[in-house]
Amino acid sequence: MELRTFTSTTPDAVARGRELGAAFGPQYRRTAELYLAHFAELGIPADDVRALAERTHASLQAWAPDLAAEAEAIAVRAELELWRLAAVGGRTEILAVAPRPRAGECSTAVHVGPGLAAETLQTWDWHEFLVPEGLLLELTALNGLRVKMFTEFGTPGKIGVNSAGVGLHFNILSHRTDSAAGGVPVHAVARRVLEEARSIEEAQSIAASATVSASTVLTVFETTPTGSRAAAFELAPAGLGIVEPGADGWLFHTNHFLDPALSAGDTMEDATTVARLAHLDHVRGELVGLASTDRALAACGGRGSAAEICMIPDLTLSPLDQWTTLLTVAVDTEGFALEVFPGRPDEAAAAGLTRF
Repeated sequence: MELRTFTSTTPDAVARGRELGAAFGPQYRRTAELYLAHFAELGIPADDVRALAERTHASLQAWAPDLAAEAEAIAVRAELELWRLAAVGGRTEILAVAPRPRAGECSTAVHVGPGLAAETLQTWDWHEFLVPEGLLLELTALNGLRVKMFTEFGTPGKIGVNSAGVGLHFNILSHRTDSAAGGVPVHAVARRVLEEARSIEEAQSIAASATVSASTVLTVFETTPTGSRAAAFELAPAGLGIVEPGADGWLFHTNHFLDPALSAGDTMEDATTVARLAHLDHVRGELVGLASTDRALAACGGRGSAAEICMIPDLTLSPLDQWTTLLTVAVDTEGFALEVFPGRPDEAAAAGLTRF
């Protein structure tokens, strides 16, 4: 995956959408083409994809009109039918109804505590053929908050940090109440947290206000002059679950529900999610107080490690069954920055992370 960077010059959503569509029209069109082909490979009829994309965009218009307007402006300037862009923005909502069982997409580790800045690391695991390029975007919201985030071309947001010291990691989940109702895109929930939340409590309020049709977990953390805090907000149509850090300050999440009530409806069929969580738990004592590059190495279990969170595609399988770690990212809430590498943690440790 190649990372593209862009700094928006305007807080106006429509003007920003025009900027993005003009700068990255080929990327938006290509990403939409790849996802629509992927949905077909998963057995989702094209008419169903379009109808669900249009429902999710309607939900976005009602819940976050500025984000809907931004997407509409991107589509016009990128010369892309709006429903095709909305299919990428609602990719999690569409994947939730695929006949093929869903697999996992990420491992997140966050350490917080009194007198400490938040220390974080996430891997993003996905199909390499779907994401030839990713976007590192810096913007200023209408309320004056500055945001830096990583996302795909077409999704409103994913992983990021704002100038109020609030950061966010993003992991997909799966629940028996997921449906084709076309709720608020979960990637838009992440974006609104980054643009609006100045605290954990404000992030929770934003997450709780969204009526979703697919599941995800937003691990939100903040650093203040007195220390750092974190909480993982598990979103599902069935409700909102909250997972707190352990007594030692660590909060880990992969791709299954940890909230006791919501976990009863978990439908994630990826066995690696439990193994990845167990691995993070196993190395927890080796991760504290390290620079991001060293943290990536320790999280992967050292050089030459084949740790569960370092996904390497099995080329003997079909592309649909090949998973790879496309991104390793640490969020610096104190310095308002992302530290990123387009690959696995062990690769990031060898090459170094780039600060954005």
